[in-house]
Amino acid sequence: MTRVAFFDTKSYDKIWFDKLNIDYNILYFENKLNKQTAFMTQNCAAAVVFVNDEINENTINELVKNKIGILALRCSGYNNVDLKAAKNKIKIVRVPEYSPHAVAEHAMALLLSLNRKIHRAYIRTRDRNFSLDGLIGFDLYGKTIGVIGTGKIGKVFVDICKGFGMKVIAYDPVPAKDKDINYVTLEELFKNSDMISLHCPLTSDTFHIINKNNLACMKNGVYIVNTSRGALIESEALVEALKSGKVGAAALDVYEEESDFFFKDLSNSIISDDVLTVLSCMPNVLITSHQAFLTNEALENIAKTTLKNLDEYFNNKKLTNEVKFKEKD
Repeated sequence: MTRVAFFDTKSYDKIWFDKLNIDYNILYFENKLNKQTAFMTQNCAAAVVFVNDEINENTINELVKNKIGILALRCSGYNNVDLKAAKNKIKIVRVPEYSPHAVAEHAMALLLSLNRKIHRAYIRTRDRNFSLDGLIGFDLYGKTIGVIGTGKIGKVFVDICKGFGMKVIAYDPVPAKDKDINYVTLEELFKNSDMISLHCPLTSDTFHIINKNNLACMKNGVYIVNTSRGALIESEALVEALKSGKVGAAALDVYEEESDFFFKDLSNSIISDDVLTVLSCMPNVLITSHQAFLTNEALENIAKTTLKNLDEYFNNKKLTNEVKFKEKD
């Protein structure tokens, strides 16, 4: 059987890969893939990786030395891959969609919890504190939410927001033609939104799309939700905006420097990242550790698509989900 090195493995990863895999001898490693761990791919023909694996030029060169022909991302984003370095050396494939509903629903869950202070109320009542002081929220109905990015996830989120009776405005450089969405400029979105939710990929154009200057243009007390990629937000600027009250609250499922912290149990450790420490201590900030994708349906689809991507490669078929380097990247 073809040997496949599987990196950054968690217990939930194995569930559907073990159920669906027939043709491959999958070697599960808890380590993330990087230059130092690439030696683990020896005697393998493929590697399967996740969002925080470090696929730079050095890592790719090590993989090529070990005759790895394909790198299969079990996620949609590929900002952690140096596509230029991979060109003509190794095939890169991804899972373009697994469950847009999973991520969109989590974004709304974060917004609802943040607004109605569910996370704080839960802790209070466990301590038998049934006071309602400090738990006032607001009706979502009639409020304006700005959605940045209207791909599959963004469109599902728009529908959810409309179901709550919210006014939806959106920004996307490539507007969706199959949906009735009110598109505005990015400046108009920042100026007019009571809440902003990020659903765009991380590219050179979207890096720090929420920054000090853009925060200054927003309504006082704006809520920000990010379930996409951490580096869409300039973290230090967000902290300052939260301190000043410019941002009323923030819900983050991703963080700019998450690779050293997320997906791990650090409950007995001191977090070395001062920004993350400050954010996690703020009562108006809700953080989850990149779990928006984590549903049974999504995990099944990730496994199905990843195995299909490998099947296409080893059977010399066209790679449906291949990612290639483009000069604009």
